[in-house]
Formats: sequence, structure tokens, C-alpha cells
Amino acid sequence: MTPGLNLALLLGAVVLLVAVGAVRLSTRLGVPSLLVYLALGVAIGKSGLGIAFDDAELTRVLGFCALIVIIAEGGLTARWSTLRPVLGMAAALATVGVLVSVLAVGAVLHLLLELDWRLALLYGAVLSSTDAAAVFATLRRLRLPPRLVATLEAESGMNDAPAVILVVLLSVGTTEGHPWWYEVLLVGYELGAGAAVGVAVGVAGRYALHRVALPSSGLYPIAVVGFTVLAYGAGAVLHASGFLAVYVAGVLLGNARLPHRQAILGFADGLAWLAQIGLFVLLGLLAEPGRLPAAVLPAVVTGLALLLVARPLSVFVSALPFRFRLREQAFLSWAGLRGAVPIVLATIPLSERVPGADRLFDAVFVLVVIFTLLQAGTLAPAARRLGVTAPAELTEIRVETAPLERMRADLLQLEVPAGSRLAGVHVDELRLPVGASVTLVLRDGTGFVPGPDTRLRAGDSLLIVATAGARDEVERRLRAVSRRGRLARWFGEYGEDRDG
Repeated sequence: MTPGLNLALLLGAVVLLVAVGAVRLSTRLGVPSLLVYLALGVAIGKSGLGIAFDDAELTRVLGFCALIVIIAEGGLTARWSTLRPVLGMAAALATVGVLVSVLAVGAVLHLLLELDWRLALLYGAVLSSTDAAAVFATLRRLRLPPRLVATLEAESGMNDAPAVILVVLLSVGTTEGHPWWYEVLLVGYELGAGAAVGVAVGVAGRYALHRVALPSSGLYPIAVVGFTVLAYGAGAVLHASGFLAVYVAGVLLGNARLPHRQAILGFADGLAWLAQIGLFVLLGLLAEPGRLPAAVLPAVVTGLALLLVARPLSVFVSALPFRFRLREQAFLSWAGLRGAVPIVLATIPLSERVPGADRLFDAVFVLVVIFTLLQAGTLAPAARRLGVTAPAELTEIRVETAPLERMRADLLQLEVPAGSRLAGVHVDELRLPVGASVTLVLRDGTGFVPGPDTRLRAGDSLLIVATAGARDEVERRLRAVSRRGRLARWFGEYGEDRDG
């Protein structure tokens, strides 16, 4: 191989390993890992190691490829039983909410920064999409009610599609002189056709993987990722929304109880991490640090308009037909994280040479850095202050274990927090459904197998095995006991998600 390629491989491996190690450091410091990756990109760029990179078109293409993988992983890990109750709200946020956000940000920037309407609306469109990578990585570290997590994750998986459509329309323009209603119908077609393509590919993938015995277990994860990419490609060829197709196909495949499901999820998780690292480092390379100080003021103004006006308004309007309490709406407003997606979308007007696109890219880059630090670091305190935490919620542990797959079972973990009604309850008083069992209790650093008369204590960590059919009932029962104690059903508490 040529010396240049050898050097590129060496540098790429070093950056990758540093990025992987940085995840642990960022977790300890409470700093989102995406900021570390952006900093890595800036460090090896023009102002650091001197690597010159200014190809906005290539960044756009590679960014879209990375987003396909990230959105696919989000769909694969989304549970339909949790997603179904919030699908309407998530869809409203991803469509009506996006439109409200674009108009609100555009109006504020037109008035305060005196931008022309096209550029002001372009700012709003670029920033209208919450970032799947940032949302998935941040929310999974918090103990929140399932429907809030599901709403935010589903929104971030679906709102890329309308955001991309609006950014392209505003960047390229309507050169054929179509009326506004034609553009509205076009957006509707792209979203509807994208969802239909996702359903078709997801159903076909489930059918094929259930009936075709592949010669190696390692081929199943590759096949699943291949189906999600197929969904994007088919959607794009049909001029539909490829991103929406990817998410829908991912949800259908992820809830199909496919062979070697844990291996599939583990592979998708690793691939999504690789996509995030590559994407953020590439975006850091594209940035020019010398121009960023001038972008601080417009970035702060735009960010405040988004955070204090556009996002709360879009959540409020979207939630009107649904039963979401004001405190839940407030948390949804604060948790609308921006990350790589707005920066990737900012490369579209940059590659189309839209006037003012350079300033837009710089402002979005600075905005993402500042407001990711502000929002991600305060999500946990905000959740506690608003009273939307759920410390007794279960989390799924992904492990490679063939017996569990043959049993069609899930491995769950439950923490008994201080003040929970679970403390003091005997294991047999949990009255878990048939197909579920508490297999291990970790107490004061020591694990033991509990008996029916084992009394739970605050601080205990429980390991629960539940069959696929019993999992939802297990969660409802444990949620009910955590709220009202062993006599939960006597008090009319069945562990359902509370609407208001």
C-alpha cells in the first residue's frame, strides 16, 4: 500500500480509539460525547494537525449515510408496545411541530437579525429536527416514564424526514413555478410514501429472515442492516422520504423477535456508535475555528428563539389533541436536543451555494455546542424539578445468551429506589405473571438468589427474566407495586401510564 494510505489508516485508527476511550471520560464528566467527537475533528483539522477539508458535498453524502445507520438503530431498539400509545403525539411533533418551529424561528430571526425571509426560514428548517443520536444516547441514561422516552425517541426518528424536505425546498427553490399547495402535497406524498415503503420492506424482511436459515449467525445482523438501507434506497428512488422508511422498517424488524435478536441489536448499536464518531469528527473537520467567534451572537439569539419560543410552541400545538400534562410538555420542550442532524442539514444550503450559507453553518455549529452543553447537562435536574422521573422503571440489558432467545425471553433490571413502595415487599407478594421470575438480587455489593419470602430493601437491584408475552404485564405490575405497595390492585392501581 502507498505511504499516504498507511498514514491515513494509522491516523484513522488512532482517532477511532481515542473517540471510543472518550465515551467513558465524557460519561464521567457529564459532557455529551458528540461534543468530544466534534472537538476531535477540529483538533485534527486546519487549526490543529493541519488536515485541510472543505468538501461540503462529500460531508452531506457521508452525513446522510451515517444518519441512515443511526436512525435504523433507533428503530430497531424501539418497542412497539411502548411506541404505539405515543405514535400520534410523536407524529404531530414530527410534522406540525416541525412546521411551527420553522415559522417561529424564521419570524424571530427576520425581526431581530433582519435576515431575508428565505434565509430566516432556512435557519428554522435546519434546526427543526431533533437529533436521534443525541436523544437516544442521553435519554437512555435517565429514569423517565416510558411514554416520555418513547415520544422523544419516536419524534427524533421521524422528524428528520420533513426537515430534510423543507431544507431542500428552501435551498434549491421551486424553479418550475409550482403553487404553494403543490409543495404541500409533495411533502405529504413523500412522508406517506416513505412510511409505506418502510412497512413493505419491514414486512418483507421479517418474512425472509424467519424462513431463510442463514449458514452463520453473523449474517443476520448484516441482513437486518441491509434491509434498513434497502428501505432508504427504495424510498429515495420513488422520491419518497428515505429516512422515514428507514425508521419504520427498523421498528418492524426490531419487534419481530428475529433469530439472534441480541446479536442483531448489539451489531446495530456498535455500527451506530461508529457512524456517530465518524459523522461528528467529519463535521468538526469541516468547521473553520477562525470564523466561529463571529457566529456566537447569531447562534445565541437563534438558540434562545428555538429554546424559549419555537420548541415550547411546537410542543404545545402538537399536544393539543393529546393528554399530556403541562409539566410533561415542559420536559418535552427542554429535551428537544439538537446534535449532528442540524449541522448535516446545514451542509445542504452550503453545497447549493445559497447566499449566507457559510454564516448559517457556523451559527448552527456554535449553537449545537452551546445548547447541547446547556440542555443535556440539565435534563436530569429538570426531570426531577418537573416531577417526571420514574426511578423504578426497568431497563433492558443486552446480553449474548442463546437460552434466552430459545425461550423468547427478555432480561430486565429493576432498582428499588429510596421511598419506593417496593421496599418491604416480599418477592412472592410481587405476584409477577406466569413466565416471569426474579432470578437474582444484588444487595450491598453481594448477589444472591431470592426465595419467595425474601423482603426487598431500598437500594436492591433485581434481575428479572420474563418471556416476551409476559414482559409488558411484568412492567405494569412492578410499576403498580412501586406506587401503591403490595395492595396496589386493592387501591385500583394497575400500573398503567398516567395521562394527566
